Amino acid sequence: MAFDGFTTAAIAYELSEKLGGGYISKIIQPEHDELLLTVKTPAGNFRLLLSANPSLPLANITQENKPAPMTAPNFCMLLRKHLGGGRIASIEQPSLERILVFTIEHRNELGDPCEKRLIIELMGKHSNIIFTDTENTILDAIRRVPGHISSVREVLPGRKYFIPQTTEKLDPFSADEELFTERVFSRPDELARAVYTAVTGFSPAMAEELCIRSGMDGRLSAKECFEAARSHFYHTFSRMIDEVREHEFHPAIYYSPQGPLDFSVLPSERFPAASAKAYYSISELLSDYYSEKESLARIRQKSTDLRRLVTTALERNVKKLNLQKKQLKDTEKMDRYRIWGELLNTYGYECRPGDKELKAVNYYNNEPVTIPLDPTLSATDNAKKYFDRYGKLKRTAEACTGLIEETSSDIEYLESVQSALEIAQDEADLAQIRQELVQSGYIKKHTSGKKNSGMKKSSPLHYLSTDGFDLYVGKNNFQNDELTFSLASGSDWWFHAKKMPGSHVVLKTGGKEPTDKAFEEAASLAAYYSRGKQSEKVEIDYLQRKNVKKPNGAKPGFVIYYTNYSMMARPCIDGLTMV
Repeated sequence: MAFDGFTTAAIAYELSEKLGGGYISKIIQPEHDELLLTVKTPAGNFRLLLSANPSLPLANITQENKPAPMTAPNFCMLLRKHLGGGRIASIEQPSLERILVFTIEHRNELGDPCEKRLIIELMGKHSNIIFTDTENTILDAIRRVPGHISSVREVLPGRKYFIPQTTEKLDPFSADEELFTERVFSRPDELARAVYTAVTGFSPAMAEELCIRSGMDGRLSAKECFEAARSHFYHTFSRMIDEVREHEFHPAIYYSPQGPLDFSVLPSERFPAASAKAYYSISELLSDYYSEKESLARIRQKSTDLRRLVTTALERNVKKLNLQKKQLKDTEKMDRYRIWGELLNTYGYECRPGDKELKAVNYYNNEPVTIPLDPTLSATDNAKKYFDRYGKLKRTAEACTGLIEETSSDIEYLESVQSALEIAQDEADLAQIRQELVQSGYIKKHTSGKKNSGMKKSSPLHYLSTDGFDLYVGKNNFQNDELTFSLASGSDWWFHAKKMPGSHVVLKTGGKEPTDKAFEEAASLAAYYSRGKQSEKVEIDYLQRKNVKKPNGAKPGFVIYYTNYSMMARPCIDGLTMV
């Protein structure tokens, strides 16, 4: 979710609560478009990060400390001169704009009290940090914008600061029902688009949230809404704005099986199937959200070569399997050739030289059959030709059956590696998967004297059920084997998604009888960490670990079992604590 007016409102409220009245003790500019301010308050020191990065504009309290450059940029020196030791008098958000205005009291060279304003605009590629006086005269900006770059507004020292009003959007705090209805429902757009193009602060995500809360389809034409629906829609909008006005923020990150899906500062109805993690602090939420996003993106980038290798091998094996199945299908007629050979040996005396066919009765089913003949060969030689063809097809069928089993096993294994790459969390996980592929022959082994001694060992995931039972999840096939045949004891319970790639899940009993809730949560974990994680329900096989066997020479992660229980489980990890 991009920084919209609602997220900015939550940040403004939190910063006002924590930093209001605090004194700026340190200002650094670690990046060309970023400021880090240290603010002293009675509750302690806080670091305030202000970033005008076009790809990730941000304003939040952070725990991270960044080194200052050897030579401070001119903009940083100007802020130090005027704002060093200054007191943050207020932090405000104009309307529901993506703008924060810091009013800072300080003393000038003569010791007289005065005020300055530090304004951060969180507007994507137009983001900026602007320093002005109380008359809105720009003193400087972290990104100067001359007239040849923007014809709408110059951001240069000496120019007047103003908020661009090129779209003439509604102020959501002052719009009454008549004005809201006129602006939104007069547009020839879909309803969701009509909202975020007509009202300040609404992003496409929050416009869709408003539509869902009101029970209306955001894809409907705004003009086609009935009067009663329009009134209901306005009142839903009004209640949403009241939540912002009363600071009723409930920050949360919403997760999908792949990782962080989105975040919201208001309770969201857009993600009914997603699990949510609630936060007290929007700053902490933003730090975690972007950190997880960055970590997932980094791991995904580092695993690109492995993904490409596995995908290529998988596609090659799928094509091979299709060819093998086609060859096997072609052998289905081999019994016909055997029967023709036998019938020719039985009725061949009826053939005359030069005959092109023989009509006989198939004594297996008493049905008439016409056997094609090579007129240049005798009946005995024709029979031998059919027996030879039968023998060749029989050998092909036997070979294809074995090859199909082998190729199917390879496909199943590669799909399990794909699943492992999906849930890899760090470089140690990727290193273990790479080692597995080397051992399986998909990657050539390169011997070198270097060892990854500094890399932490990748371990299975460890959860705690709501009833206090330990639950373990293998993140790859090596861990699946370790979990099932080393960590688990014979009386522990083993779970796996039925007939699909997925992690082995072990429920440790500790000598106690597991509760029904523990069984359900273990099954949910097995569903969550399987290929069926996007499904509503997944069938899970479960049994005691002592009944799970590993065949000799089997690939990593491959096991067999013959007696098991089954249950349907929802892919979900709600209520489980990761240890």
